[in-house]
Amino acid sequence: MSDKELVKKGVQRIEWAGERMPVLKEIAERWKKEKPLQGLRLGACLHVTTETANLMLTLKEGGAILGLCASNPLSTQDDVAAALNEVYQIPTHAVHGADRDTYYGHINAVLDMGPNITMDDGADLINVLHTERQDLVKNVIGGTEETTTGVIRLKAMEQAGVLKYPVIAVNDAHTKYLFDNRYGTGQSTLDGIMRATNHLVAGTVFVVVGYGWCGKGVARRAAGLGANVAVVEVDPFKQLEAVMDGFRAMDMKQAAEVGEIFVTVTGDINAIDAEHLALMKDGAILANSGHFNVEINLEALAKMAIGRREVRGNVEEFKLPDGRRLYVLAEGRLVNLASAEGHPAHVMDMSFANQALSAEWMSRNAENLERRVYKVPDELDEMVARLKLKSMGVKLQELTEEQKRYLASFEMGTT
Repeated sequence: MSDKELVKKGVQRIEWAGERMPVLKEIAERWKKEKPLQGLRLGACLHVTTETANLMLTLKEGGAILGLCASNPLSTQDDVAAALNEVYQIPTHAVHGADRDTYYGHINAVLDMGPNITMDDGADLINVLHTERQDLVKNVIGGTEETTTGVIRLKAMEQAGVLKYPVIAVNDAHTKYLFDNRYGTGQSTLDGIMRATNHLVAGTVFVVVGYGWCGKGVARRAAGLGANVAVVEVDPFKQLEAVMDGFRAMDMKQAAEVGEIFVTVTGDINAIDAEHLALMKDGAILANSGHFNVEINLEALAKMAIGRREVRGNVEEFKLPDGRRLYVLAEGRLVNLASAEGHPAHVMDMSFANQALSAEWMSRNAENLERRVYKVPDELDEMVARLKLKSMGVKLQELTEEQKRYLASFEMGTT
């Protein structure tokens, strides 16, 4: 495909996603007039997808000066990056399949602009800023963080007393984690697995490692396709919930012996470790939907293997000494973005509306904030929900004045 064709394809796909992001579009219309981010330099490290492109276009309407890089080497859609650079004039430093040096080179290219606001998905940008580019911290008034793994890192930084500016945990907004994490991750993860393998999900023993909101979504979608779902958890409340939701619940060793497809969504390292790999059946498929490629111990698997080869796009076979073959999808990186297209635009509409509104709120309130992680203000979260319902043509029941008085009183009881 020529560069011109690549750009054209990117524009078409960005426009398609934009038509399915009405909340973001409504924010952009308001921002055209108000320009709340006028002159602010905003450095973003996000998955370079069609949905992200529409967030960037919204931020540009708000007056922001932008720089964008990828938050995962395999999630970049090259046609989108090309279109952002060539048509929309938004500097985008990203290429699909970037090696480690290129990946961090792109992060540093964004930091070279001296951002006033950072926007992360996984906290790599803020990490490099805090460790290697500390001279730029003085320019930053605040930031936002998109995903669970990034919020975990930022809260650890806050706890250690090293976080140097306020950050809003967009991931913790109701209109993000209840929808993006559950429905977006659920659908896109199964999409990625099926695109990579063309494997029939129905009838398989499908192991979900981690039962947070992402794990809940993956488990539900797998069950909907006819899988026999098992859940592995370290949290007793979540494991009990998995049982009550109708799934088999077991520890990782038990799951390793019976599973046929495994998906990690824990946010932690080595959720599937060497001892588990040693127990797996011939032909087991391993995928990850957590942000970083650390949830499956790939180093241990490589040491165990006597041979490895790519057998399909995004499918690598590891042959073990006893003849068993284990298949790792997308290098253990985010399978929903590396093997598919990530979350549907409909659900990213809410997540990125939160990103946009949080950036606006940060620009107005940063000087009054401490150096810690903040939740998305409730009024913004509710605004996104109301706008989404409006775009769907769904009416919301309103309380009567009598009902409001009753809820605010303590005198009224049984009559």
